[in-house]
Amino acid sequence: MGLSRLAALHGVATSYSPSPDVTVSVPDDTVIAVLAALGVDAGTPADVRKCLAAAESRSRLLPPTVVVWAGEPLPPALAGLPPGSTVTVEPEPSDLPGHPAGRPPAPLSMRARAAAPAAPVASPSEAAPEAVPAPEAPPAPGEAPAWWIPPPHGVHRVHVRTPDNRRATATLVAAPLRVPQPPEGTHGFLVQLYSLLSARSWGMGDLGDLADLAVWAGRSVGSGFVQVNPLHAAVPGKPTDPSPYRPSSRRFPDPVHLHVESIPEYGHVRDRATLDDLRQDAAALSEAVLNKGALIDRDAVWELKRQALELVAQVPLTPGRRADYCDFLAEQGQALEDHGLWCALAEVHGPDWHTWPEALRDPRSPGTARARSELLDRVDFHCRLAWLTATQLAAAQRSAEDAGMAVGIVHDLAVGVHPAGADTWSQQEAFAHGMSVGAPPDAFNARGQDWGLPPWRPDVLAATGYAAYRGLLRGLLAHAGALRIDHVMGLFRLWWVPEGRPPTDGTYVAYDAEAMLAVLVLEAHRAGTSVVGEDLGTVAPGVREALARRGVLGTSVLWFERDWEGDGRPLAPEKWRRDCLATATTHDLPSTAARLTGDHVTLRHRLGLLTRSLEEELTADLTDTAEWLALLARLRMLPEGDGDEEAAVRAVHRFLRRTPARMTGVWLPDTVGDRRPQNLPGTWDQYPNWRLPIADAEGHPVTLEEITASPRLHALMEVLRPRKPRTAPPGERLP
Repeated sequence: MGLSRLAALHGVATSYSPSPDVTVSVPDDTVIAVLAALGVDAGTPADVRKCLAAAESRSRLLPPTVVVWAGEPLPPALAGLPPGSTVTVEPEPSDLPGHPAGRPPAPLSMRARAAAPAAPVASPSEAAPEAVPAPEAPPAPGEAPAWWIPPPHGVHRVHVRTPDNRRATATLVAAPLRVPQPPEGTHGFLVQLYSLLSARSWGMGDLGDLADLAVWAGRSVGSGFVQVNPLHAAVPGKPTDPSPYRPSSRRFPDPVHLHVESIPEYGHVRDRATLDDLRQDAAALSEAVLNKGALIDRDAVWELKRQALELVAQVPLTPGRRADYCDFLAEQGQALEDHGLWCALAEVHGPDWHTWPEALRDPRSPGTARARSELLDRVDFHCRLAWLTATQLAAAQRSAEDAGMAVGIVHDLAVGVHPAGADTWSQQEAFAHGMSVGAPPDAFNARGQDWGLPPWRPDVLAATGYAAYRGLLRGLLAHAGALRIDHVMGLFRLWWVPEGRPPTDGTYVAYDAEAMLAVLVLEAHRAGTSVVGEDLGTVAPGVREALARRGVLGTSVLWFERDWEGDGRPLAPEKWRRDCLATATTHDLPSTAARLTGDHVTLRHRLGLLTRSLEEELTADLTDTAEWLALLARLRMLPEGDGDEEAAVRAVHRFLRRTPARMTGVWLPDTVGDRRPQNLPGTWDQYPNWRLPIADAEGHPVTLEEITASPRLHALMEVLRPRKPRTAPPGERLP
């Protein structure tokens, strides 16, 4: 009983429900291990009693972080302050990125009253605190107390002093109600950038290809966005982990995505012969991928680009470029310097900081400070690469906007980072070491999942005013039209798996969803970007409603949209939710052609991934697909009839367009009939995850130029193109 109470005080679940009628108890040793990762010793009953007594005896006047939403009632932490308390809000500095120009307002001082609120109290320099008018009527529902002076949107400090002289200080997140919304009926492409090779690529897709795709899509087929995989910095190594969802750092982008020739200094490199040799080697890499059946080799691509970028870095920056770089360094501050230092140290000591000399494992140690000085040139090189990549990200978004895209580039935020990477080294106190994020057992995976990603500690996030989270979002949103958040349910809770244990022995740990959402809404509001949450799979009650209230769109995939609370049949288009990105598939699912033909079942059978016989799986899959095709036929969306694969793919997207979804996403490989998934969950070396170029229906890789010229693509996009209203010639009427 004591362990359960202690766990509840720290947001650690002692049971969970994989389905409405089933409750599973979490093993005590799991709860003890998770509490230990949160700095709570519950190893013995005596330890539990001691920690419980200490926790229950602590009386906080304010929690570490307090959220106020514009126009909504104050949270209990402020509304329930003792009568006569003085509340002072210290606004955030105006030199922070995203803060409105000009000097911040002076500190706001106000006083809470007892039975009913009073009018605002002037700052101490203007009037004595005792000069408070008589109480007025209580505020109407949804209104803040009259004594409350709303601060501007931002992350402030709030100071409270009670009449008995108790004091407290907390972070105050003042957020707008919702994130900006995309225009209704916007359609666009979903693509894994590495898979999109053009004729000029260096063996994998790059930011030049992304900008080119965005311009073509905006101008030629009226698309409003292009959504890409996470472009976060990867952990270097041979081989490098190819998954974009297990990066070294989510804060900074990976320079492997640079289009080298677009860097202004590239044209001034003196050693042209070496550059020409590197370009020839890069062309050979692309040729091998496009025409010889080779997989995308990220390590080989990076080796060539690194050599080219070393030459580019020798070219002095012009005064204007130097000023721009210095501004970038100043804006990014300590976080960028730490990232550059980690990259430099990884070149010397390897990519896992846990194996470095002990003095270097602490980013703030004297030994690390010496290394920072000794490796100054390499630190600067990696900082410059981050700047160059950021400038090309900005250029891609500008290109998308100039091409008429309503949204532009939709970036992707991975759910976590690699345990050996730059973020876990530079922010060690923020991560729960010895823990990994995953998923509990469910109907689709009886063994649960372990993703190998250390989670953020919710207590440290709150105590630091969510500084790491804010910095992460600010960096990602700087050059985005919108942001997709992978496993958005992680803003509410995450499944923690203790190291060495199976995923079935994990448990949920709660986060302050109100604070996580407020920071997200605030940063998206400042950047003017929309937010899409990937909310597929097990979703706790109330999560989708909370996200929708703040304007965060969900993700709806056609094959999963059934009337689960009714007859289980495919959901009619008018019954789909409005606030979502509607798609036929994702990078973790079969392509639409593979789904329609059953190829995805035979692939999983070949790899030994089926839990039933091939015949049973094919029968179930055929039944599922037949139900959807029957609905498409009844809705007259499949005039070509059965047996026409391309027509069926068009019908699926015709259906998506009929739904009220704000955004409709087209998986770019679907436009050319690709049958191979980019990632096959449950596999590692059995399948080439994250290393396949986009291919046509016959499995032959196709370039960006070939994709954009594909008759199959243009026939599909006609389905999504908005119909222009017919107009009659002057003096005539339409029939």
